[in-house]
Amino acid sequence: MLQTSFDRNPSPAQVAAAVVAATEAGRRIYTAVVTRSPGGALTGRRWWLAEGASGGGETGGSLGAPALDEAVAAAATTIFPARETSGGASRDFEYRDSAGTAATATVYVELHAPSAKMVVVGAGHVAAPLARLAAMLGFRVEVLDDRPQFADPSRFPDAAAVRVIDFRDPFADTPLAPADHVVLVTRGHRFDYECLVRLLRMSRPPSYIGMIGSRRRVRATHEQLAREGFTLEEMKRVRAPVGLDLGGQTPAEIAVSVAAEIVMHHSGGTGTPLVKKERIVDRFLGGRTNS
Repeated sequence: MLQTSFDRNPSPAQVAAAVVAATEAGRRIYTAVVTRSPGGALTGRRWWLAEGASGGGETGGSLGAPALDEAVAAAATTIFPARETSGGASRDFEYRDSAGTAATATVYVELHAPSAKMVVVGAGHVAAPLARLAAMLGFRVEVLDDRPQFADPSRFPDAAAVRVIDFRDPFADTPLAPADHVVLVTRGHRFDYECLVRLLRMSRPPSYIGMIGSRRRVRATHEQLAREGFTLEEMKRVRAPVGLDLGGQTPAEIAVSVAAEIVMHHSGGTGTPLVKKERIVDRFLGGRTNS
């Protein structure tokens, strides 16, 4: 039997406010409501868990029974398949008593995750079209540079944040999560290196790390990382030079190649031209001859 608790039951509006606060702060939050319980005693009870920046988190409300609160808290972070997923998902959770016979309560659990961020480090010529394209793809765009005249919000109307940084600690004011993306388009090898060291040493680094640059620049950066003790597997996590080989040269064309690679990365594409993949003319008209 579930031991009933009489902790405060937050209203739907209070849960919604917690969701907004958490996602705006870049944190994942799980909400739960009991949809079926013995005799309906717990039905309608609500609870939430907002993940902390370094594990743990904070909770609010109660599902009406300590055992149920604990079970849902333990299950919430495991019942959704991809921790990197941005946006949201939902599941029904069946709570069973210690005997494990029949479900004692059904809880509807929702995951609310902030939109994935695209952090563009370097506010030069490529950064402007890249920020615009990233916003079109649904990212929360943040642009970082150490030059105030370049890190000017008026140059990046689609960015949610534009910050002047110190490259000795470039992400000090930019929390990063596994769902996030970082693209380095800085003006020099030294700045790329400072960023990569911090990214690769994060306990939960961004899922996508890209770096623009010539073969010589990319090689020099990786050689320095190797001297610093980074493994080959760690360095392979950096997509450098970033982007697909589209042959473009202008800042806008380079930005398109980077955005295209990111779409391919998430969608599982190959980058093969569709005309070659589908071969409509060869497959359906190849045997025909003009009369």
